[in-house]
Amino acid sequence: MLALPPPPSKQQIIRNQSSLESLENNRPNKKLWQPRSQRTKPVIWCFAGLCLIFSLLLIFFGIVILIFYLAIKPRNPTFDIPNASLNVVYYDSTQYLNGDFILLANFSNPNKRIDVKFESLDIELFFSNRLISNRTMNPFMQKPKETRLQTVNLISKLVFLPQDVGVKLQRQVESNKVSYYVRGTFKVKFNIGLIHLSYWLNSICEIEMTGPPAGVLVSRQCITSRR
Repeated sequence: MLALPPPPSKQQIIRNQSSLESLENNRPNKKLWQPRSQRTKPVIWCFAGLCLIFSLLLIFFGIVILIFYLAIKPRNPTFDIPNASLNVVYYDSTQYLNGDFILLANFSNPNKRIDVKFESLDIELFFSNRLISNRTMNPFMQKPKETRLQTVNLISKLVFLPQDVGVKLQRQVESNKVSYYVRGTFKVKFNIGLIHLSYWLNSICEIEMTGPPAGVLVSRQCITSRR
Protein backbone atom coordinates (compact mmCIF):
# COMPACT_ATOMS: atom_id res chain seq x y z
CA MET A 1 0.00 0.00 0.00
CA LEU A 2 1.09 3.55 -0.79
CA ALA A 3 1.77 5.76 2.16
CA LEU A 4 -0.38 8.93 2.44
CA PRO A 5 1.42 12.27 2.77
CA PRO A 6 1.31 13.85 6.19
CA PRO A 7 -1.36 16.52 6.78
CA PRO A 8 -0.27 20.15 6.43
CA SER A 9 0.84 21.86 9.53
CA LYS A 10 -0.92 24.84 11.08
CA GLN A 11 1.84 27.18 9.98
CA GLN A 12 1.39 26.23 6.31
CA ILE A 13 -2.40 26.78 6.54
CA ILE A 14 -1.91 30.22 8.09
CA ARG A 15 0.63 31.14 5.39
CA ASN A 16 -1.76 30.12 2.60
CA GLN A 17 -4.63 32.13 4.11
CA SER A 18 -2.46 35.20 4.51
CA SER A 19 -1.25 34.97 0.90
CA LEU A 20 -4.85 34.76 -0.35
CA GLU A 21 -5.83 37.79 1.73
CA SER A 22 -2.90 39.79 0.36
CA LEU A 23 -3.91 38.93 -3.22
CA GLU A 24 -7.48 40.05 -2.59
CA ASN A 25 -6.31 43.31 -1.06
CA ASN A 26 -3.96 44.04 -3.97
CA ARG A 27 -6.72 43.67 -6.64
CA PRO A 28 -7.97 47.02 -8.04
CA ASN A 29 -11.49 47.93 -7.09
CA LYS A 30 -13.65 48.11 -10.26
CA LYS A 31 -16.93 49.87 -9.74
CA LEU A 32 -19.76 48.89 -12.00
CA TRP A 33 -20.72 51.68 -14.50
CA GLN A 34 -24.24 52.82 -14.01
CA PRO A 35 -25.86 54.98 -16.73
CA ARG A 36 -27.16 58.28 -15.55
CA SER A 37 -30.83 58.89 -16.12
CA GLN A 38 -31.34 61.73 -18.64
CA ARG A 39 -34.48 63.76 -18.62
CA THR A 40 -36.21 64.62 -21.93
CA LYS A 41 -35.72 68.25 -22.84
CA PRO A 42 -38.84 70.47 -22.89
CA VAL A 43 -38.09 71.48 -26.51
CA ILE A 44 -38.50 67.87 -27.65
CA TRP A 45 -41.81 67.59 -25.81
CA CYS A 46 -43.05 70.80 -27.46
CA PHE A 47 -42.02 69.56 -30.92
CA ALA A 48 -43.75 66.22 -30.36
CA GLY A 49 -46.90 68.02 -29.21
CA LEU A 50 -46.93 70.25 -32.31
CA CYS A 51 -46.52 67.21 -34.58
CA LEU A 52 -49.44 65.50 -32.85
CA ILE A 53 -51.67 68.57 -33.21
CA PHE A 54 -50.73 68.95 -36.89
CA SER A 55 -51.51 65.27 -37.58
CA LEU A 56 -54.89 65.55 -35.87
CA LEU A 57 -55.73 68.67 -37.92
CA LEU A 58 -54.82 66.88 -41.17
CA ILE A 59 -57.04 63.94 -40.26
CA PHE A 60 -59.89 66.28 -39.30
CA PHE A 61 -59.77 68.32 -42.52
CA GLY A 62 -59.42 65.14 -44.59
CA ILE A 63 -62.61 63.74 -43.05
CA VAL A 64 -64.44 67.06 -43.60
CA ILE A 65 -63.40 67.18 -47.28
CA LEU A 66 -64.44 63.55 -47.80
CA ILE A 67 -67.87 64.15 -46.24
CA PHE A 68 -68.32 67.32 -48.31
CA TYR A 69 -67.27 65.52 -51.50
CA LEU A 70 -69.65 62.61 -50.90
CA ALA A 71 -72.51 64.99 -50.06
CA ILE A 72 -72.16 66.97 -53.31
CA LYS A 73 -71.04 64.07 -55.57
CA PRO A 74 -69.45 66.01 -58.47
CA ARG A 75 -70.18 64.54 -61.89
CA ASN A 76 -67.96 64.59 -64.96
CA PRO A 77 -68.74 67.13 -67.69
CA THR A 78 -69.92 65.61 -70.96
CA PHE A 79 -68.83 66.12 -74.57
CA ASP A 80 -71.04 65.48 -77.60
CA ILE A 81 -71.19 66.27 -81.32
CA PRO A 82 -74.80 67.08 -82.25
CA ASN A 83 -73.90 68.24 -85.76
CA ALA A 84 -71.05 68.09 -88.28
CA SER A 85 -70.32 68.72 -91.96
CA LEU A 86 -67.78 67.25 -94.36
CA ASN A 87 -66.99 69.81 -97.04
CA VAL A 88 -63.83 68.66 -98.82
CA VAL A 89 -61.84 65.46 -99.28
CA TYR A 90 -59.24 65.29 -102.05
CA TYR A 91 -55.64 64.23 -102.72
CA ASP A 92 -52.78 66.38 -103.96
CA SER A 93 -51.00 63.20 -104.96
CA THR A 94 -51.74 59.56 -104.36
CA GLN A 95 -50.89 59.67 -100.62
CA TYR A 96 -51.37 63.27 -99.39
CA LEU A 97 -54.81 64.13 -98.06
CA ASN A 98 -56.54 67.51 -97.94
CA GLY A 99 -59.85 67.91 -96.16
CA ASP A 100 -62.24 70.32 -94.46
CA PHE A 101 -64.34 69.00 -91.60
CA ILE A 102 -66.51 71.12 -89.27
CA LEU A 103 -68.11 69.84 -86.08
CA LEU A 104 -70.35 71.41 -83.48
CA ALA A 105 -68.99 70.61 -80.01
CA ASN A 106 -71.41 70.47 -77.10
CA PHE A 107 -69.93 70.81 -73.58
CA SER A 108 -72.32 70.26 -70.66
CA ASN A 109 -71.89 70.67 -66.91
CA PRO A 110 -74.41 68.28 -65.27
CA ASN A 111 -73.66 69.45 -61.71
CA LYS A 112 -76.27 71.49 -59.85
CA ARG A 113 -73.98 73.40 -57.48
CA ILE A 114 -70.46 73.19 -58.88
CA ASP A 115 -68.66 75.42 -61.38
CA VAL A 116 -66.40 73.68 -63.89
CA LYS A 117 -63.44 75.20 -65.69
CA PHE A 118 -62.03 73.64 -68.86
CA GLU A 119 -58.34 74.55 -68.53
CA SER A 120 -56.99 72.61 -71.52
CA LEU A 121 -58.90 71.39 -74.59
CA ASP A 122 -57.51 69.39 -77.52
CA ILE A 123 -59.69 67.85 -80.24
CA GLU A 124 -58.28 65.37 -82.77
CA LEU A 125 -59.80 63.85 -85.92
CA PHE A 126 -58.86 60.30 -86.95
CA PHE A 127 -59.56 58.11 -89.93
CA SER A 128 -58.70 54.42 -89.64
CA ASN A 129 -56.55 55.15 -86.54
CA ARG A 130 -54.59 57.81 -88.44
CA LEU A 131 -54.50 61.38 -87.12
CA ILE A 132 -55.55 63.69 -89.95
CA SER A 133 -56.30 66.94 -88.08
CA ASN A 134 -56.26 68.50 -84.61
CA ARG A 135 -57.32 71.72 -82.91
CA THR A 136 -56.60 73.38 -79.55
CA MET A 137 -59.42 75.41 -77.99
CA ASN A 138 -59.34 78.30 -75.55
CA PRO A 139 -60.17 77.64 -71.87
CA PHE A 140 -63.59 78.59 -70.56
CA MET A 141 -65.75 78.37 -67.42
CA GLN A 142 -69.14 76.69 -67.07
CA LYS A 143 -71.71 77.41 -64.40
CA PRO A 144 -73.91 74.66 -62.91
CA LYS A 145 -76.26 73.03 -65.47
CA GLU A 146 -74.79 75.18 -68.26
CA THR A 147 -74.37 74.01 -71.87
CA ARG A 148 -71.87 75.47 -74.33
CA LEU A 149 -71.95 75.00 -78.12
CA GLN A 150 -68.81 75.77 -80.09
CA THR A 151 -67.89 75.28 -83.75
CA VAL A 152 -64.57 73.54 -84.39
CA ASN A 153 -63.03 73.61 -87.87
CA LEU A 154 -60.64 70.71 -88.51
CA ILE A 155 -58.56 71.19 -91.65
CA SER A 156 -56.30 68.53 -93.15
CA LYS A 157 -53.50 69.85 -95.36
CA LEU A 158 -51.08 67.53 -97.11
CA VAL A 159 -51.49 64.80 -94.50
CA PHE A 160 -49.60 61.65 -95.44
CA LEU A 161 -51.68 58.47 -95.55
CA PRO A 162 -50.44 54.99 -96.44
CA GLN A 163 -51.76 53.73 -99.74
CA ASP A 164 -54.16 51.20 -98.22
CA VAL A 165 -55.65 53.84 -95.89
CA GLY A 166 -56.03 56.30 -98.76
CA VAL A 167 -57.78 53.69 -100.89
CA LYS A 168 -60.12 52.88 -97.99
CA LEU A 169 -61.06 56.56 -97.57
CA GLN A 170 -61.64 57.00 -101.29
CA ARG A 171 -63.97 53.99 -101.39
CA GLN A 172 -65.96 55.30 -98.42
CA VAL A 173 -66.32 58.71 -100.10
CA GLU A 174 -67.57 57.03 -103.29
CA SER A 175 -70.05 54.93 -101.29
CA ASN A 176 -71.35 58.08 -99.54
CA LYS A 177 -70.55 56.66 -96.10
CA VAL A 178 -67.41 57.99 -94.35
CA SER A 179 -66.48 56.88 -90.82
CA TYR A 180 -64.33 59.06 -88.55
CA TYR A 181 -63.70 59.20 -84.87
CA VAL A 182 -63.02 62.28 -82.79
CA ARG A 183 -60.96 62.27 -79.61
CA GLY A 184 -61.18 65.07 -77.06
CA THR A 185 -58.67 65.48 -74.23
CA PHE A 186 -59.72 67.94 -71.54
CA LYS A 187 -58.32 69.08 -68.21
CA VAL A 188 -61.20 70.17 -65.97
CA LYS A 189 -61.16 71.93 -62.62
CA PHE A 190 -63.98 71.87 -60.07
CA ASN A 191 -64.45 74.79 -57.70
CA ILE A 192 -66.20 73.59 -54.52
CA GLY A 193 -65.97 76.57 -52.20
CA LEU A 194 -62.35 76.73 -51.04
CA ILE A 195 -61.67 73.25 -52.44
CA HIS A 196 -60.25 72.89 -55.97
CA LEU A 197 -60.16 69.52 -57.71
CA SER A 198 -58.67 69.00 -61.18
CA TYR A 199 -58.17 65.96 -63.42
CA TRP A 200 -58.15 64.88 -67.09
CA LEU A 201 -61.06 63.61 -69.19
CA ASN A 202 -61.01 61.62 -72.43
CA SER A 203 -63.92 61.72 -74.87
CA ILE A 204 -64.24 59.38 -77.85
CA CYS A 205 -66.90 59.95 -80.54
CA GLU A 206 -67.47 57.55 -83.42
CA ILE A 207 -69.23 59.42 -86.22
CA GLU A 208 -70.56 58.52 -89.65
CA MET A 209 -70.86 61.13 -92.41
CA THR A 210 -72.19 61.26 -95.94
CA GLY A 211 -69.69 62.11 -98.66
CA PRO A 212 -68.52 65.65 -99.55
CA PRO A 213 -69.07 68.35 -100.66
CA ALA A 214 -72.28 68.42 -98.60
CA GLY A 215 -71.52 65.67 -96.12
CA VAL A 216 -73.85 65.62 -93.12
CA LEU A 217 -73.83 63.75 -89.83
CA VAL A 218 -75.68 60.43 -90.01
CA SER A 219 -74.91 58.91 -86.61
CA ARG A 220 -72.59 59.38 -83.66
CA GLN A 221 -71.76 57.74 -80.34
CA CYS A 222 -69.75 59.59 -77.69
CA ILE A 223 -68.26 58.31 -74.42
CA THR A 224 -66.52 60.51 -71.83
CA SER A 225 -64.38 58.93 -69.12
CA ARG A 226 -61.88 60.03 -66.52
CA ARG A 227 -58.25 59.33 -67.32
